[in-house]
Amino acid sequence: QVQLAESGGGLVQAGGSLRLSCAASGRIFNINAMGWYRQAPGKQRELVASLTDGGTTNYAASVKGRFTISRDNAENTVYLQMNSLKPEDTAVYYCNAFIRAPMGLANYWGQGTQVTVSS
Repeated sequence: QVQLAESGGGLVQAGGSLRLSCAASGRIFNINAMGWYRQAPGKQRELVASLTDGGTTNYAASVKGRFTISRDNAENTVYLQMNSLKPEDTAVYYCNAFIRAPMGLANYWGQGTQVTVSS
């Protein structure tokens, strides 16, 4: 069974940094795109950043220049380096991945990790 496990969330002051990690485990043939979404209270879930297996990145306008997504294909892990954090970055951050496993290609979500930025 394929699972995504996130880590690295927490409480940080405005201007600080955090690094999120998401590791995929289970019987995995290959991973296509991996990415991060976030959902703040009362708001819809939104894309933060994504990274294809070919190396193409996509960032939300609100985080461009502050956040960097990267992946370690050997470890089936995606990272999100978040710098110059702002209170409006406060949200639950979810890892997402399109993974080809024995049962086929499917979209998977992590359980979410809380990021809180204090002013």
